[in-house]
Amino acid sequence: MPAASPPVTTIQAPPAVTAPAPAPAAPPAPAAAPAPAPTPSPGPAPTPPSRRGTTRAPAAVAPGGLLRLRARGVALPAQAQQRVGRKWVRRGDPIGSASGSTSFRIGTNLGRETFRLVGADGVPTRARRVRVRPLTLASVGDINLAPAPLGAIAGGNVDAPWRSVGPVLKRADLALGNLECAISLGGSPFPKQYRFRGSPRALRAATRLAGFDVLNLANNHTGDYGQGALFDTIRNVGRAGASAVGAGASTASAYRPVVRTKLGLKVAFVAFNEILPPEFRATDTRPGVAWSTPEAVRATVRRAAGQADVVVAAFHWGDELATRPSGRQVALAKTALDAGATAVVGAHPHVLQPIVRSGGRVVAYSLGNFVFPSGSPGTTRTGILELRLGAGRVLSHRFRPATIRGATPVLR
Repeated sequence: MPAASPPVTTIQAPPAVTAPAPAPAAPPAPAAAPAPAPTPSPGPAPTPPSRRGTTRAPAAVAPGGLLRLRARGVALPAQAQQRVGRKWVRRGDPIGSASGSTSFRIGTNLGRETFRLVGADGVPTRARRVRVRPLTLASVGDINLAPAPLGAIAGGNVDAPWRSVGPVLKRADLALGNLECAISLGGSPFPKQYRFRGSPRALRAATRLAGFDVLNLANNHTGDYGQGALFDTIRNVGRAGASAVGAGASTASAYRPVVRTKLGLKVAFVAFNEILPPEFRATDTRPGVAWSTPEAVRATVRRAAGQADVVVAAFHWGDELATRPSGRQVALAKTALDAGATAVVGAHPHVLQPIVRSGGRVVAYSLGNFVFPSGSPGTTRTGILELRLGAGRVLSHRFRPATIRGATPVLR
């Protein structure tokens, strides 16, 4: 029998492998927005541009005077500095506002000092040089502007008395004179031997041509035409551009110091009279002139010294035509100096008396006549006393002699 055929095993073909269908393509991702720029962290505020600016200062100041500096276009606060040798030294308080300033006392050396301001940005101004020089005070004796005795003025020429001496007086920083008459167009004459009254026009010529700053009314002729004329005199002196000292509506105003500021110095003027008549004396209820009792002199000078750097005390005192001071003059001058006066100037004797300097103080016991009718021996000799002042002292002095011709002083 035929051999049996081997079993045939049917091998089924493996199922066809079909590659998976590709997944549908994802839609394109939207483009990413650009990243924002990093925010800078807060830092210091931008520095403003530096400003050099300028220092504003006076051209000159007196030794020991108060110097004021102002800032212009400088970053504030600004600090003042002074050149000392090779270094810059701080001076005064800082300037904190655009309208502000700083002030400080300078030294006593004469010459030129250099200053500057340094702004808050550290930028200095250009250096500014300031001259340190003495303050000049010119003082003269009796001025009588009454037209009757003044031949030079009687014709209406009120300028004549000042042609020679006026320029010298006007160049001084301050000028003081003893006004030996009332300045009024009215008033009633007081019963006394000599009465003097001048016109406002003559007074204006004196201040215009000679530059008087202060006029002493503490004398024995201011009240010659009564209280109304006294008030006219005070007003007319002010209208002419000067200050009246030594007279007023009461003791308070008669003894009140007049203070003028020049070259950084405060100069106080006080004045006293002790020549009759006593009816001219101011009281608490009566207008008049300041009287020179030792107590009044001491109190008034001390008050003035508390307000100023320099005190000038004017006196109307002494004996007519005496060429030496009396014991009373010497005692009153010492009282004034001990109370703080820097200088004492006197009038009334109509002749010159000694000028004495002790340390930093000066006493001129009588400067004689100045614009005054003069004919007797000695009364024609006159002049201008020039004091060079620093804080609290007279640095030097000189007397410029003149001769009175008729009633007009003429420099020699």
